[in-house]
Amino acid sequence: MADFGIALIGAGSIADYHLRGLSEVAGVSVRVVASRTLAKAREVAARYDVPDATDDVPAAMRRPDVNAVVITSPDDSHEALAIAALRAGRDVLLQKPMAPTSAACRRILAVAKETGRDLQVSWMHRYFEEVDAARVLIAEGAIGQVTSVRIRNATPGPDWGDWFFRKDIVGAGVVLQLGTHGIDLIGHLFGTVASVSARTSTQVAQRRLRDGRMVTVENPDTAVAVYDIGNGPLVHHEMSSIEAAGTDRFRMEIYGTTGTLWLRTERGRLASARAGRPEWKTHDLVDAPLGRRQHQQWIDGLRGSAPKLTTGLDGLRSLLVVEAILHSAERDGARVSVEPV
Repeated sequence: MADFGIALIGAGSIADYHLRGLSEVAGVSVRVVASRTLAKAREVAARYDVPDATDDVPAAMRRPDVNAVVITSPDDSHEALAIAALRAGRDVLLQKPMAPTSAACRRILAVAKETGRDLQVSWMHRYFEEVDAARVLIAEGAIGQVTSVRIRNATPGPDWGDWFFRKDIVGAGVVLQLGTHGIDLIGHLFGTVASVSARTSTQVAQRRLRDGRMVTVENPDTAVAVYDIGNGPLVHHEMSSIEAAGTDRFRMEIYGTTGTLWLRTERGRLASARAGRPEWKTHDLVDAPLGRRQHQQWIDGLRGSAPKLTTGLDGLRSLLVVEAILHSAERDGARVSVEPV
């Protein structure tokens, strides 16, 4: 039997990513899928050969064969579930966004510190091979000093749940649900965001869900932000949850004094061009199973065979940027400082 047991809390669409990733890690077994809706828990558990499913979430967390908990439930449940899992003595991998507000993030971090349990936030895009390769190229000076960056996060938007469009659950809309991916990549590759100038809007007031229901959109579906990284590059970030084609996870263009890097564009997953050489180079990348690198690193950290990350603090940092975007938008794009962690 596998020596490391996992309880997965939440049976929505992102559960598949985590279950696939965990299935690639040797010595790990998902013992139970828990959800408020028992039928959904059973459906997801059956799809991935998980032996148990339940709607008793506290009991799933406290099972003696569970070492850690992965939380993939809606945003407004993250704080309560993460704190319950930490107090139950379990390490936690919490789906992004960490929580709807920075205050909630701080409360989760306080309980992690109090209990001594490990807390990580799932930033899946960090672990894409093209991101890792770009980070190495930048560190090696392959494109010189990075001067500007453009990143775009865009999808047609979620049509499988009305909670995405509710202000009381996802007040920041596309910025919280989709933009946090880009915010984290900026911090991961280029440094901490010091200030923000942003605009947000709701361009589509009514949305039809896949089950035929019409819902009113109460939060932003479009946003544009400009980030100041201090001594780093100027960053332009576009976010949309109403784009018909959308981006392939994200699109990033990195411009340096001696070259350019494009990630996940029409030129492929990673392409580069250098001053004086107009031709583009397409970089060969390992085609690893989606989610394997992230979940392997998380488990290795818990087992002590690799350093633990600080993605919990990064979860707080991302929410502070989200809140700065909203404050700037309320002030017609005025520059707003981001509170330091």
